[in-house]
Amino acid sequence: MSPQTIRRWAWIHKWTSLVCTVFMLLLCLTGLPLIYHHEIGHLLGNEVEAPELPANTPKANLDKVIAAAKAQYPDKKMLYMSQEPDEPNIWNMTLGAHGTDPDFKSVAVDARTAQALPTPQFEGSFIAVMFHLHVDLYAGLWGKLFLGFMGLLLLVAIVSGVVLYAPFMRKLDFGTVRRDRAPRLKWLDLHNLLGIVTLVWAFVVGATGMINTWADLMLKYWQATEMADMVAPYRNAPPLQQFGSIQQSIGNALAREPGMKLGFVAFPGTPYTSEHHFGIFLRGDTALTSRLYKPVLVDAQTAQITDSRELPWYLTAMLVSQPLHFGDYGGGWMQFLWAMLDLATIIVLGSGLYLWLKRGVAVPAAAGTAAVAAEAA
Repeated sequence: MSPQTIRRWAWIHKWTSLVCTVFMLLLCLTGLPLIYHHEIGHLLGNEVEAPELPANTPKANLDKVIAAAKAQYPDKKMLYMSQEPDEPNIWNMTLGAHGTDPDFKSVAVDARTAQALPTPQFEGSFIAVMFHLHVDLYAGLWGKLFLGFMGLLLLVAIVSGVVLYAPFMRKLDFGTVRRDRAPRLKWLDLHNLLGIVTLVWAFVVGATGMINTWADLMLKYWQATEMADMVAPYRNAPPLQQFGSIQQSIGNALAREPGMKLGFVAFPGTPYTSEHHFGIFLRGDTALTSRLYKPVLVDAQTAQITDSRELPWYLTAMLVSQPLHFGDYGGGWMQFLWAMLDLATIIVLGSGLYLWLKRGVAVPAAAGTAAVAAEAA
């Protein structure tokens, strides 16, 4: 590689790193507690606990479950209902004045007794603050897109760092940390070593995070295309006066797709369905397919299925990337691995800032790997 090429890659690495580093540090720091959000929620008392009942206790009729939730907020209507895969005894209900009500309310209902449970509100909790800082900086769609751009810069910084690492390591053995040299050189070696060790993980998490920031745009496109086509026959239908049985609607959807389980239900008037349908989203029962949904539209008055389609590839890619981003696939050991790699990445980012701030002390050039690679050339 010629000196001019190395200098060009060094410039790319320096500026992409400098622009995104502070925000990547924020994302790593806020992402760490989100890896253990369920555990932290239980510790802080923000998770709903199902009361102990005999294991063979039958499930309550879902129409009674909905009635129990609506009784808590009579002035609001049902928006969504869902269950966590690892908590089949609790229904999580969301109610609001309209389909996109920002002042929505959450109610947990026991799936066996149809009794409302004490439900801590998510907004305002520690995990909620971490979530908003990590996802959108409290700036909605524009915050998500901004963080997505920072993720793109991170990917460019990783690729340019790999390109520069080869000429740098020609003079040193892999993993060398020159402890007998100046502090800046020791941090430079540690920065490069941890950067290469966490390379694949940082690239995967950065790429999946960037994809997740496009979720709102992808959903809007799907709603304007495939969902609009699915509900087109009801475009001029009169407004519904009353809804049919949600129990029967879900039963019909499950019978249509044997081997699948209920993921969540979108009620009429929400963005995931129409004014005339229950949007019943089913999922598989394996580690991978449990994250993938298949929408089944059911007439909210007659409980008859009107359409069912596979999600397009771009939404499938988004759904696969979400649990991979937080290490949700492999249980506790994968969470621990994700947490350790997150901490290592924090050190990489922090050391990169340190190298830049101390650039005039030992190596008067670009920060990080780029500096030594340029000198070596």
